[in-house]
Amino acid sequence: MSIKLLVINGPNLNMLGVREPGIYGAESYESLVNMIQDKARSKWAEVECFQSNHEGAIIDRLHLAMSDGTAGIIINPGAYTHYSYAIYDALKMISMPKIEVHISDIDSREDFRKVSVTAPACDEQIIGHGLLGYVEAVEKIIEKLEKIV
Repeated sequence: MSIKLLVINGPNLNMLGVREPGIYGAESYESLVNMIQDKARSKWAEVECFQSNHEGAIIDRLHLAMSDGTAGIIINPGAYTHYSYAIYDALKMISMPKIEVHISDIDSREDFRKVSVTAPACDEQIIGHGLLGYVEAVEKIIEKLEKIV
């Protein structure tokens, strides 16, 4: 039996490699997805990577995760991290393990980025590890799920 993971990426993450490479790196979004999928496969898990620049689409995908066999969620809400109580509410109603990831160290950036309104609805937050933060999140969420089973 395979563990099903969902990785959700918010606004502008589809522009990795183009958007501020000094902060977010030169790798493309496609490279990130491939990295996540490779790590999941190595752990006998399947993963869906979902990206949207629209808050409602992210919330709809979170709702669907409650009934589609998803066992754990990794989310980088992008800028929604700092003000989307709607995404917070959607995360809060989901009982499966959830990890919030940020490529940059949001604690050392602009003041508005230091506050995550979505992190309290997650079990853990990984910040500032670049794209490898997603790989770390896959490992950690699978460890959490293996303890539950």
